[in-house]
Amino acid sequence: MELVAGCYEQVLFGFAARPGQAWTVVPDFTHHAHSASLSVVAVNSRYVVTGSRDETIQIYDMKKRIEHGALLQHNGTITCLEFYGTAHLLSGAEDGLICIWNTKRWECLKSIRAHKGHVTSLSIHPSGKLALSVGTDKTLRTWNLVEGRSAFIKNLKQNAHIIKWSPDGEKYVTVITNKVDIYKLDTASITGTITTEKRISSLRFVTDSILAIAGDDEIIRFYSCDSQKCLCEFKAHENRIKDIFSFEREGQHVIVTASSDGYIKMWNLDLNKIKDVPSLLGEVNTKARLTCLAVWLKPASETKENSDKAAASSQANEDDFSSIVRKKKVRWTDKSAKPPKLKRKIPSEKQKLEAPLQKKKKKRNSSA
Repeated sequence: MELVAGCYEQVLFGFAARPGQAWTVVPDFTHHAHSASLSVVAVNSRYVVTGSRDETIQIYDMKKRIEHGALLQHNGTITCLEFYGTAHLLSGAEDGLICIWNTKRWECLKSIRAHKGHVTSLSIHPSGKLALSVGTDKTLRTWNLVEGRSAFIKNLKQNAHIIKWSPDGEKYVTVITNKVDIYKLDTASITGTITTEKRISSLRFVTDSILAIAGDDEIIRFYSCDSQKCLCEFKAHENRIKDIFSFEREGQHVIVTASSDGYIKMWNLDLNKIKDVPSLLGEVNTKARLTCLAVWLKPASETKENSDKAAASSQANEDDFSSIVRKKKVRWTDKSAKPPKLKRKIPSEKQKLEAPLQKKKKKRNSSA
């Protein structure tokens, strides 16, 4: 699996996470992805896409390990990206548009004038037939993705900045500053509200009934959607948490967090002991001001190997990756070295993702 994170410094980081008794996280690639800070990152089984304040969406093919291209449909900061399966991507931006993309040919199938203000968040129903979006026009909008049209508009008292479907699609939540409203799908009515002390920066469904919530502080909190009570809270970082990602692996629930302190951390959440503080699986210091996070998981067909084959495959992948970047004479040779400086990408042609460089001493310009 690959931890991918964006930052204010315009860089996309990739770290290979290797599960085990003690999880290891090693630098895999760094890429100067955009000409402005990254705002959002999304993944499916093959691609990683990033959005930025430079108004572009960059595409990375994780199977071929190359930069695949850029999408230039929006005129404003990209605020939200979400895949549905392997065939479609939805994007939203400050220009008020939601674009539906075909990920086979990377063409825009439809561009919808979704909100009068910015699109702040969107979420696709597990069925793929509906999507929800919120914006700075104080509306929550339901979209019929089969016909590509608006299905319902609900006026909100304030601007919401996050919206999210539950995994089973039976409920959804909106976030307005420090308040989470929980809606039931069949009635479209609020069934409960969770209020936190600080503004909420990120939210994830761990299960259909448990939410992981991060605010503008160092604390991760787990709430029950049914009782709206806090089940557990713990200090995860030394600075405010910017993003949360969660996934399940072989029955193990893993929470990944990214913070302004530069750290990406992985936590093991035992649902049978939900009141206990999650145990730390692994961490890495990017030394950057992180803004967004996702975890790219290899397709199951590629990971069904025994431990010996997995180890051999891991080494082979490292060798293959080294051969990809050898043409540029760029290799990660000292794993204890600090994260490197990056070369700017060349937008006119496809470019290999760069392996981290060893930190070199700056050469003074003799003419200076």
